[in-house]
Amino acid sequence: MSVNFIHPAFIFIGFAGVLLFWKHKSFKYLLILPGLLAILSVILLKPGVYGKLNYLGFELTLGRVDTLAIVFAHVFAIQSLIGFIYAWHVQERSQHIAAALYVAGAFGATFAGDYFTLFIFWELMAVASTFLIWLNRKNSKAPGAGFRYFIFHTLGGLFLLGGLLLRYKMVGNFDFVPISPSEATIYDYLILLGFAVNAAVVPLHAWLPDAYPEATITGAVFMSAFTTKTAVYVLARGFAGFEVLAIAGTIMAIYGVFYATIENNARRILAYHIVSQVGYMVAGIGIGTAMTLNGAAAHAYAHILYKGLLFMGAGSLLYATGTAKLTELGGLVSKLPWVFVFYMVGAVSISGFPLFSGFVSKTMVIAGAAEAHRTYLALGLELAAVGTFLSVGIKLPYFAFYGPKKYTGKITPLPKNMYVAMFLASFLCFFIGVYPPFLYHLLPYEVEYVPYTPWHLEQTLLLLSFTGLGFYLLRKKLAPEAKLNLDFDYFYRLIGRGFLALCRTPIEKIDNWWSEVYRRLGLRGLMGFAKGTALFDWEEIDRVIDGFAFSFVRLGNNISRIQKGDLRIYLAFSISVMLIIWALIYIF
Repeated sequence: MSVNFIHPAFIFIGFAGVLLFWKHKSFKYLLILPGLLAILSVILLKPGVYGKLNYLGFELTLGRVDTLAIVFAHVFAIQSLIGFIYAWHVQERSQHIAAALYVAGAFGATFAGDYFTLFIFWELMAVASTFLIWLNRKNSKAPGAGFRYFIFHTLGGLFLLGGLLLRYKMVGNFDFVPISPSEATIYDYLILLGFAVNAAVVPLHAWLPDAYPEATITGAVFMSAFTTKTAVYVLARGFAGFEVLAIAGTIMAIYGVFYATIENNARRILAYHIVSQVGYMVAGIGIGTAMTLNGAAAHAYAHILYKGLLFMGAGSLLYATGTAKLTELGGLVSKLPWVFVFYMVGAVSISGFPLFSGFVSKTMVIAGAAEAHRTYLALGLELAAVGTFLSVGIKLPYFAFYGPKKYTGKITPLPKNMYVAMFLASFLCFFIGVYPPFLYHLLPYEVEYVPYTPWHLEQTLLLLSFTGLGFYLLRKKLAPEAKLNLDFDYFYRLIGRGFLALCRTPIEKIDNWWSEVYRRLGLRGLMGFAKGTALFDWEEIDRVIDGFAFSFVRLGNNISRIQKGDLRIYLAFSISVMLIIWALIYIF
């Protein structure tokens, strides 16, 4: 590892190792250290290839540094610092360990120069982020949401693993290089599918609004920043110009805001808006011009900051009141004024207001789509912008902080560190909005885009003004309702139940038949052979055979323990999965 490249992933892995043994409560004073070191490391980065090593006969590259990697690493480092400041008050070390390993996985995937290395850090992200859901011990929905999240990301990881192994079989290396749409093969599309799961591409997105609202308050802030944006990075790295991404991204942008508009839970609203905003990035990558790729990278940078801020605001509401449901909130502006101010900075940023970060990034993608003569895509993205302001910029703050109902319960005071983190994120959202060169000089291509033109300003203000008028006229019909809106997870559940029903009856019949045959033939023959010995007793052997059924009963009991939050079983399961994956890699 060169002195010009100190890998941020190993900073966070080392930090997690220290926390594992640092049992004194003073560990919280270390929380800002990895973020600061990561920022310093990224600032000192110089383009090049670092950390080459040979493992099992494969040449791996831990550090491929170029402008595309630097822009994502830059904001990852900043957000990691903000996230740990926001989590300063959390006394449970396991939450900080999981967050550190999760951030390490994102950095490792960002700098990976080959698919082998990428896959290792990809799976580290999946396992560590699952714990950020499971560790929400007070939430009875967290265990189930965490399992569904883990299963989905395991599926995405298997697509990625299958694709990279087939690719190695065909080309003889694991090099992670750009792929031309005209030359893509089946293994390239398998890899693309694995990336699409983490990017929450519709219809592979239902894990996101299902899991993020059930995560810990601080864990959701981290999760909003890294999983989908790491997927955006790898898509930009390997699959720029794929038409399927341009269309899928536009669908994501519209689909996400539609569901966000009808949701009741504040964190679920914001989760759907991750789907929508990532749609802008995916569409920009799919269009594949220099402007749209710059726009995708810029919007990812801005999105990480304002989405983290929004989740911090919603998390503050949850911390203070015990609920994030809009039907149970209202009238909180006087009780939590600074939370309202900071939330609104994030809200106007995501809505693309002038002077805030979303305006200088989102409009670049839309303008790039129009410049590339992709009129329908540009119109779809503009439509999504209207829905964003309607749901996140107006509906959520109106019913949470104002609204016809008034929250009368107890207000738990927020720790000061939560306000500090929200202030830092708010400052950056505003600073980038008023000084775009700070962001533009990081982008992978030369920027010729000027956001503050009379046309852009007029267009944006007109759209936002009419959106506000529409909400005022329809505010009663847009009032939140206390109901569950099923998404594509409805179809996942149907498929799962159908598969179980298909398998259950045949397997049960075969098991009964085999047990009877074995008892009648195998056991009787064995007893006849060993008649009179103490070793072979009919009842004892019968119990051994039935031990298989007993094992499944024990598995059911373990699942019940998992529902209660037994982390030892989670850890054993995760380690087992990783060992199986490593064995497969070694065999192939």
